[in-house]
Amino acid sequence: MLIDMAKKSPLFSGKKKVESEDSGPAWKILVVDDEPDVHTVTKLALSRFKLEGRSLAFINAYSGEQAKEILNNETDVAVAFIDVVMESDHAGLELVRWIREELKNRTMRIVLRTGQPGQAPEEDVIVNYDINDYKAKAELDSRKLVTSVYSSLRSYRDIMEIEQSRQVQFKHRKGLERVLEATSGLFELRTLHKFADGLLTQVASLLNLDTETLLLSCNAMDAISGKIGAHDLEILAGTGQFAAHHDRALAPNILALLKEALSQKRCLYEQNCFVGYFPTKSGLINLLYMDGIDRISDLDKQLIDIFAINVGVAFENLLLNQEVEDTQSELILRLGDVVESRSKEAANHVKRMAAYCHELALLAGLADHEADLLKRAAPMHDIGKIAIPDAVLLKPGKLDNDEWQIMRQHPVIGHQILANSERPILNAAATISLQHHEKFDGSGYPGGLRGDDIHIYARIVAIADVFDALSHARCYKEAWPLDKVLEEMKNCSGTHFDPVLLQLFIDNVQTFVAIKECWRDSGE
Repeated sequence: MLIDMAKKSPLFSGKKKVESEDSGPAWKILVVDDEPDVHTVTKLALSRFKLEGRSLAFINAYSGEQAKEILNNETDVAVAFIDVVMESDHAGLELVRWIREELKNRTMRIVLRTGQPGQAPEEDVIVNYDINDYKAKAELDSRKLVTSVYSSLRSYRDIMEIEQSRQVQFKHRKGLERVLEATSGLFELRTLHKFADGLLTQVASLLNLDTETLLLSCNAMDAISGKIGAHDLEILAGTGQFAAHHDRALAPNILALLKEALSQKRCLYEQNCFVGYFPTKSGLINLLYMDGIDRISDLDKQLIDIFAINVGVAFENLLLNQEVEDTQSELILRLGDVVESRSKEAANHVKRMAAYCHELALLAGLADHEADLLKRAAPMHDIGKIAIPDAVLLKPGKLDNDEWQIMRQHPVIGHQILANSERPILNAAATISLQHHEKFDGSGYPGGLRGDDIHIYARIVAIADVFDALSHARCYKEAWPLDKVLEEMKNCSGTHFDPVLLQLFIDNVQTFVAIKECWRDSGE
């Protein structure tokens, strides 16, 4: 009857959390014994016990199996008093082994108690089982029980403090790893649009959040003036409800938070929102707005601050690289224009060539950065014509054999002008200049290259160049209609042109016609 009453006690369930009235939750003490009187005596002896203002909460189990059920749910038991002999002669020892080896609980302090010391000799038990104390029930009076609990709880407290410190260090280390992973990808993004999209993705990954974001940019001088308005903020990218935010005015509460971040020159965490502040040395400030954030931990705030510094560096590098590449591209485009205007080619030929090649490269599956490189290099394909005499270059009729041999020199001349540069754009332009008159069947010049031996850049340029040449008037011919152009190009599939690339071009010809219409020559 006493056992049945004890089993009905709420303490037996192990689910009732007892809070101290003083300074924190009670220390949980698990008593595992098949004698109800042991539970009663233990609780009475420790009824007034407190450590650091925290009392004790007792959880009772009457067998090893019941203890396992409790420990599977209770992860913060500080001390367990376990009887050796219960449903079997070694039930307590088996429970100890289960706790340490299967449950993997190394923090709970275990005090083994026995009324039959001969059943489990102390020396054998201490050596073979991971326990913290071993007591005979006869010797464990009230005073010694209190002493044992004090010692065990202090040990448990110190272990938990060490473990918490290790967890904090682990979180910091993992957090820094997340920052490095997030920012490393940003350094590889070479265009402002992709950088903006990438930044939104990486911030969400860094904070492990699925939220809605908005990335904006403004001039630092406008921010310093303190009179910045919505029209001074350029929206670079957005997700969720902000995906088309550039079509709408910023909400007053969002604008107010952005102004506050600019004023304080730091990241803000308030009103269930986060505003990231990313200044650059180039005079631009980037702002990241995220809403729907219920809580950001102090660690996440530190990670965001580190991330902001790296984003500033990445954005600065992007702008510097973009400035250099844009300068190179403009010089190449202008030089290409000079060459084409000298040879009386169509006025916007090099601009169309750049756009044609970029689109065909993407259709062919080239990476974005390769397609962009080809776009920048393609305008230089005929740079060698700068050395061809006017009498040959501008002759309206058919060239004789000697004149043709002179004209055929322009790919080699162009390559000589551009070769041996360490700049990727000029290297690509040198290859294009040398090979863009090679033909897929090997009948081209100057090297008689065949098939895939011709660089894919040159194979793409060959298609774009012929399409534009046939579609526009030259000094020696009139412009052809589109159907005649495509018919002629189809006839050259596998001979002049790479058949796979040509088919991609023809299948998507409207894309290229749209480019042609966009860059119409004057008088068309």
